[in-house]
Amino acid sequence: MKSARRVLLAIVVLVCARPAAATIGYHISLKNPEQHLFHVSMEIPAPATDQEIIVALPVWNALYQVRDFSYRVRDVRARNSATPDAALPVRMLDKQTWRISLAGAGAGDEAHAATLDYSIEWDDPGPFNSQLNAHHAFVNFAEVLMYVPTRRAEDTRVQFDDVPAGWRLAVELPAGARPNSFVAASYDKLVDAPAEVGKFTELGFDEASAHFRVIVDGKDGGREHLESMLRDITKYEVHLMGGAPFTEYTFFFHFGPYPEVGGGGMEHSNCTAISSSSGDAAASVSAHEFFHAWNVKRIRPQTLEPVDYTKGMYTRALWFAEGVTSTYGSYTLERSGLWTKDQFYADLAAQIGELDSRPAHRWQSVEESSLDAWFEGYDEYHRPERSISYYNKGQIVGDMLDLAIRNATDNRKSLDDVLRHMNDVYAKQGRFYDDSQGVEASAEEVSGVKFDDFFRRYVAGTDEIPYDKFFNSAGLALKVERRATPEPGFYTTGHGPGAQVLVSQVVPGSAAESAGLKAGDTLVTLNGQPLPRYLPAWLREHSPGETLTLRVQRDNEDFDLKFALGSIDLNKFSLIEIPGASEKQKRIREGWLKGKTD
Repeated sequence: MKSARRVLLAIVVLVCARPAAATIGYHISLKNPEQHLFHVSMEIPAPATDQEIIVALPVWNALYQVRDFSYRVRDVRARNSATPDAALPVRMLDKQTWRISLAGAGAGDEAHAATLDYSIEWDDPGPFNSQLNAHHAFVNFAEVLMYVPTRRAEDTRVQFDDVPAGWRLAVELPAGARPNSFVAASYDKLVDAPAEVGKFTELGFDEASAHFRVIVDGKDGGREHLESMLRDITKYEVHLMGGAPFTEYTFFFHFGPYPEVGGGGMEHSNCTAISSSSGDAAASVSAHEFFHAWNVKRIRPQTLEPVDYTKGMYTRALWFAEGVTSTYGSYTLERSGLWTKDQFYADLAAQIGELDSRPAHRWQSVEESSLDAWFEGYDEYHRPERSISYYNKGQIVGDMLDLAIRNATDNRKSLDDVLRHMNDVYAKQGRFYDDSQGVEASAEEVSGVKFDDFFRRYVAGTDEIPYDKFFNSAGLALKVERRATPEPGFYTTGHGPGAQVLVSQVVPGSAAESAGLKAGDTLVTLNGQPLPRYLPAWLREHSPGETLTLRVQRDNEDFDLKFALGSIDLNKFSLIEIPGASEKQKRIREGWLKGKTD
């Protein structure tokens, strides 16, 4: 963790390093999109006294994973902007950093400029990546555009060139002076606004004094339904937080059928990018991602500020930034009427079941899960005995904390009040909270009740959550029954788009082992269909004893293996309302479900 003095110094450097020079400009050519190459020209003005310019490309963006985008870069060259034929020396300093020599590049007494040219290859679908192909372009700018580390606070402009005929552009940034250009107040602002370029459809609506744009690539599954769903979500969440922190917001949707596209969403300050099979399937992720406009983008932990693009950044607060955002995603769906009460109960019970099924919950706290986010690119890390999810347990902890606050204050205060308090105290004042300690302090200030024991046991610690205690305060009971659940008998690695799925381990004594499956085998199909993106979700739709047919590749030969799904007993949870609840229990339950206090 950086000290306060070091953080302040970093901010001063970023703000005060602006040279007496013009805007840093980018040109992105989309010529020959089927080659999947973004051709970038970066014009960098500099004072005449500068002898060199250092440029870099981020090593991470969107996901908490160091992905080293520079391995995609090719043909890096520099030239004198005033004399395009005059090449400037470029030297690579490390895997992500280059030095441009300006010796002899002066174009006058006051300033000179260098132009850096390079190409970068991207054809990866989904909101966490960038893609250029004959169908469209989607750009997460931090994955494509280099920056000058000492000048991130300087104004930027980006111009798209060679845009294919019939393609349009959508970016949640102010338009520049020229067609297909946009401007941003800093590199950080620029890379917080992805771009969609293609033959998308667009709709819009106004809600709560803000304008909402909806950009759809693919079949939208019903324009009226999509708009109605988004109206319900935005209306509730803006009302909950006391107003919108923006005047315009954009939803970017990538809808199927695109077999290579995984579901999910990526938040940005004034927009979100979401991949989903259809509009009907997008409600949950939309409610989650839109709430990020407050929680994490503006209500933000100090440990993530300022952003360091050169290495991983560690925070204990992802359980709150992501997990409690999931709490509010489910609240939004229920409180807006998009879910029934029973759907809300079922979702929370399923979250509890997921946590219970992972033995790692006995030793990994939700804070430690937050710190370990940078391991999520490794398949082994996702095994139930190795890790829990800060999304999963964070959502549960958010619900339990809300019930605890309501119970301790006789339903006069709630977690809603805590979020609004943090919005006022931190987001609106440009301040950042101190990880879990900041959340705890806010909960105590709002409620007037100490929550040190709660945070010690269930956030920093691994004590079993006493669900009966929390649910009873709202006249609810958590029921559990033991059920047989299908078990495939093997583990795999390689789940990214286009990645080979390899068998990493076969469970000894399993039907898979008896059928001849071996570690190192490559899986090609399952029951004659493409491999599911997430095997546990596929398994939930099937039963122990069902026959599996795996097409396997081994030593360059393909063959089929057939075997029955095994069985493992897991707890199945359900949440029910208890008869004879007291008046207080009913008030807390109604307040929790409807987002109200007394």
